[in-house]
Amino acid sequence: MLADLFIMIQQHPWLPGLALLIGGGGAWIVSRCAYQIGLVDRPNERSSHATPTPKGGGIGILVAFILCGLALQIPLLFLISVSVLSLISLVGDRIEISPMFRLVAQFMAAFLSLYSLHYHGLFPLLKLWNDPTAVFFLSLVASVFIVGTANFYNFMDGINGIAGLTGIVAFLLLAIYGQAKGVPSQWTALCLCIVLSCIGFLPFNFPHAKVFMGDVGSVLLGFMFAMLVLINGESLTEVCLLTSFLFPFYADEMITMKERISKGMSLTTPHRRHLYQVLANEAGIAHWKVSTGYGVLQLICGTIFWGASKQGEAFFYITLAIATVLFLIANNKIKSLYLDET
Repeated sequence: MLADLFIMIQQHPWLPGLALLIGGGGAWIVSRCAYQIGLVDRPNERSSHATPTPKGGGIGILVAFILCGLALQIPLLFLISVSVLSLISLVGDRIEISPMFRLVAQFMAAFLSLYSLHYHGLFPLLKLWNDPTAVFFLSLVASVFIVGTANFYNFMDGINGIAGLTGIVAFLLLAIYGQAKGVPSQWTALCLCIVLSCIGFLPFNFPHAKVFMGDVGSVLLGFMFAMLVLINGESLTEVCLLTSFLFPFYADEMITMKERISKGMSLTTPHRRHLYQVLANEAGIAHWKVSTGYGVLQLICGTIFWGASKQGEAFFYITLAIATVLFLIANNKIKSLYLDET
């Protein structure tokens, strides 16, 4: 499969440079014309920035995804579904879109993408069940996972560099894993193109933000991460392993959701309770340091979880549980120091 990847890259030697150039070019264009077209993020009670900043810079990542996907012959329905959802997210960067409309669009995109994968034999978990009811239930659960991940990624995109760095680490881990496993080389190549587009975007957002990624980029990255997990995962344990490549995002978001529910807070109202927000705001740690810390933690955790999985399922789940407990302890300790809960 490594030879297949090299052959594919040789067939499209311009793809890596294109992804890098467009990822950065989209961010540069938006940073220059955002005020003219109304793509500006104005600070509110959830914001971790103090001045209006251009947003929607992730449009370059979307364009790179579309062009690279076409060149790599990614199933067309899959490409269209993901692209339309990302364009709706871009509209959401410009004007207010109701949460219900967003959810409906996200679930439609998830169902259509899953159908496309299943039609092309690229949804391995479905091969484990022949019963139509089980297939429908699994597809529903998969859609919730995809939509949840897309929104988690969006919610976690709140400080300079965190979404871009996380995208680089997450999709690089997926690419390496897919190549080691022998996943069709087109998907590995697409992962690498996404990595390069994030690298192109990052200088415009890190260490200081000239432009934010916006929903157009963060929803796309979260959605695609979940889809690639399902393309690679042939068992529940393997899906959990691949999901753990995004461990800091999932852990931070789910712990914060639990805290807000336990305190009777609405999940739809803006907030700044994520651990990364507390570190950047209340603790006063520079954005780039927090984002880099999350990226390093993500790389370490992903590597450890992958190694643990090779020792058996039980060892993997024990390792995952220990990491979760340690993250929870750190979360509680830091928030007890900096948040006034009275």
